[in-house]
Amino acid sequence: MIDRQIAIIDFLNATEWRDAQRVTVAGDASNRRYDRLTKSDGSTAIFMDAPPDKGEDIRPFVHIAQHLTSIGLNAPDVFAKDEARGFLILEDLGDDLFACVLEHTPDLETKLYEAAVDVLTHLHKAPCPPLIPYDTDAMTVLAALPYDWYIGRATGQKNAAKAKAFMVKFRALLAPLADAPQVLIQRDYHAENLLWMPQRDGVEKVGLLDFQDAMSGHPAYDLVSILQDARRDVSPDVKTAMKARYIAQNKLNVADFDTAYALLGLQRNMRILGVFARLCMRDGKAHYVDFIPRVWAHIETNLAHPALSSIAEMVSDDLPYPDENILTGLKEKCATIPHP
Repeated sequence: MIDRQIAIIDFLNATEWRDAQRVTVAGDASNRRYDRLTKSDGSTAIFMDAPPDKGEDIRPFVHIAQHLTSIGLNAPDVFAKDEARGFLILEDLGDDLFACVLEHTPDLETKLYEAAVDVLTHLHKAPCPPLIPYDTDAMTVLAALPYDWYIGRATGQKNAAKAKAFMVKFRALLAPLADAPQVLIQRDYHAENLLWMPQRDGVEKVGLLDFQDAMSGHPAYDLVSILQDARRDVSPDVKTAMKARYIAQNKLNVADFDTAYALLGLQRNMRILGVFARLCMRDGKAHYVDFIPRVWAHIETNLAHPALSSIAEMVSDDLPYPDENILTGLKEKCATIPHP
């Protein structure tokens, strides 16, 4: 840790931010940390500390940021970087996260979500850069995470046969989506990763963060991400209106898109269920358990779609409802399972 701090000072001293005040502003589910740098003249920037020895890599962030800005979207400019040591100095887009703005000004919900949908339409009409595909196999494996972490490690009752049966059925349901046009999906497109910047014009009113895990995938994925948010409840009317807005903007078949939306909604929320359980039991981040009931509600919503009828009973039978006993049990195992 001391060596890391020395390396940070060495990096900053080689930039124009050498004398800036540094105050930590955020961390996230990864090992990244963010500090705000403030010069004596009041100008600011954001310092990202992404330790390579903990699995972090700033190169995808830089690559995607450059792509997003090149097509007219509002990602932070990169002021300085050290790829080997995992350091970045970025444009400071402010603190007005959608989640914070909506907590204090809930009547802006429709306006903000309209802006977020417009960003997706703009992004999806641009050519997709070469990216790793978020394909059927990858999505199926990640959707099965709850069989390992939510129920398997929480109870000690792993059932490989049930997990395999789920994966076989779910892979078959997902397979037809591979024929859809592939777009850049940010994969964490939600209210705590979007900044409201009304002083800017058009799609630049939305500041974009946390897109380093971008892949190529189905156009419905990021829409699901923001409307089926694990951290805040989006009003039902806004969900309906935003889905309709995206469909109209992109002239899509309603029934086909609705099916894809439900399938990807189930995939995403199953993955999140497993990840949140893992963040608690392996990484010691117990507060993620508090989001599980909302994630479960999204799973139930998606399973209610007719296209998922062949798998709905299986999931409901295999995975227990997250009642107080389940949630307490997860927290009791917080930080008890070591990294492999």
